[in-house]
Amino acid sequence: MTLLLASVALIAGFGSSFQYGYNVSVINSPAPYMQDFYNLTYSNRTGKPIDSAFLTLLWSFTVSMFPLGGFFGSLMVWPLVNNCGRKGTLLINNLLSIVAAILMGTSRLAKTFEVIIVSRVVMGIFAGLASNVVPMYLGEMAPRNLRGAIGVVPQLFITVGILVAQILGLKGILGNDDGWPVLLGLTGIPSLIQLLILPFFPESPRYLLIQKGNEEQARKALQRLRGKDDVDDEIEEMRQEDRSEREEGQFTVLSLCTYRGLRWQLISIIVMMMGQQLSGVNAVFYYADIIFQSAGVEANSIQYVTVSTGAINVVMTLLAVFIVELLGRRILLLAGFGMCCVSCAVLTVALNLQNTVSWMSYLSIICVIVYIIGHAIGASPIPFVMITEMFLQSSRPAAFMVGGSVHWLSNFTVGLVFLYMKEGLGDYVFLIFCGVCLASVIYIFLIVPETKNKTFMEINKIMAKRNKVEIQEDKEELKDFQALSGGQAEKKSLSSSDL
Repeated sequence: MTLLLASVALIAGFGSSFQYGYNVSVINSPAPYMQDFYNLTYSNRTGKPIDSAFLTLLWSFTVSMFPLGGFFGSLMVWPLVNNCGRKGTLLINNLLSIVAAILMGTSRLAKTFEVIIVSRVVMGIFAGLASNVVPMYLGEMAPRNLRGAIGVVPQLFITVGILVAQILGLKGILGNDDGWPVLLGLTGIPSLIQLLILPFFPESPRYLLIQKGNEEQARKALQRLRGKDDVDDEIEEMRQEDRSEREEGQFTVLSLCTYRGLRWQLISIIVMMMGQQLSGVNAVFYYADIIFQSAGVEANSIQYVTVSTGAINVVMTLLAVFIVELLGRRILLLAGFGMCCVSCAVLTVALNLQNTVSWMSYLSIICVIVYIIGHAIGASPIPFVMITEMFLQSSRPAAFMVGGSVHWLSNFTVGLVFLYMKEGLGDYVFLIFCGVCLASVIYIFLIVPETKNKTFMEINKIMAKRNKVEIQEDKEELKDFQALSGGQAEKKSLSSSDL
């Protein structure tokens, strides 16, 4: 780990991923005051108070436009990262955040609530791009022995963003009638910092060599990132990957979905992304306040307990940064979804018995905490790491576009239907989340391989066996490559019969 690589990870995470988490949570605390502003603005325009049903509709739009914008942002990943690069896309993306922050921060002065809703869409587009481009950018820059740890950094900053929004949203700070415009407007500051600093950091070496064909710039970028001049092994690995993919060219989403050689990789990221969101993480956070209240926590203290759950989320995600290279991706995925599965099952029992058994309320709190820990160490951070590792350079942008779209659509779906599910099923709604987690565990156990400390080509060879396609080795190029890299890698290319 060099100082430059650590700095790139911190700046990319703080300027982009932090924003995602911040905007997920930022409107929760000041919601009553923002709704009062909606009502007052409407009354000043029409001379009569807003209808409660219309206010509910407007607030639903305010909340749901963020994940919907995230879906649209995911659709922009493939064209932007291929044409503007990873770093270039992040710089362009910062402009969206800054504009949205200015609009939201001045919405009260302008006496318009519509601009808040529109800005939430814009921030969603920003988050949709950031949630896909940052893991891709960092995953391509990290050495293979640190790829997992660096890949978890974006999720760490998402949890930090949630926690900071929870803290600043306390009624005594900015979560009040006077402070909410400032609370919304602060989201532009990290983007401004990234916009000023990120241009001094290198572009992804893999993008420069494989997609732009500029080996000299790729070598210079890699030398800066590794802090040494001898980067021949990694350059040759990139050449090897480039040669193996040259016949296929750049994958579009359509070609990715129809290509037999990437079938199980694509199914795997769809399953993991659906499992990540349909396991109910946002619903559990939403329901946490009700659970804490039923356990006897005073209404005025619930906001502080909620902040404490955010802190647990940060601490456990930070732990994942340090253990992902020790335990591997597969173990963390299985452990994370497994903990979520068990906690949802026990939570269902505890909620149904809490009126008859006094200590069941405290068991409910424990279940929420266990669920948050499970998601933080595996279900939330690792799927994005796996997209980076299971796809090669030509197919990675399209894979992130598919995975990101599934992520945001699933997020939007849970937010849209959870209240209706809860109304119809009551506390048994968590059995659905339990089933999703169980299905994810079974799939990961049967299909998803361990990718720890493997090159992208080695992972590709593992998945080729599952896809039932052949990997042919060019013996002459293999000998040349072994002479250069000490026999630490193999030359692999897909035969034309596999297409």
